[in-house]
Amino acid sequence: VQLQACGGGFVQAWRSLRLSCAASGRTLSNYVMGWFRQAPGKERDFVASIRWSGGITYYADSVKGRFTISRDKAKNTVYLQMNTLKVEDTAVYYCAARSTYGTKWHYWGQGTEVTVSS
Repeated sequence: VQLQACGGGFVQAWRSLRLSCAASGRTLSNYVMGWFRQAPGKERDFVASIRWSGGITYYADSVKGRFTISRDKAKNTVYLQMNTLKVEDTAVYYCAARSTYGTKWHYWGQGTEVTVSS
């Protein structure tokens, strides 16, 4: 699975931004798509995930109620709608994919940087 993320940028706090991740190379019906982020000097953390078939979603506590993950099956694309952004959301955001039957995230996109200013 090849993943291409985009949509990052520079935004003021309390504003919104939408990230996109286009997937190719494999049928995604047996995959879970996810977003992770890595802030400067910190480890990469889970943000949200969505099961391609069925659409079940999970979120990190830090983004619940503010971020929404969704997918467009026709476009093979996953989105991360980020609302009410905070300075602490500043990070490089990565999309990833793993098999529905496993736990390891095997496929990663190149990352897109989000900077939130106060």
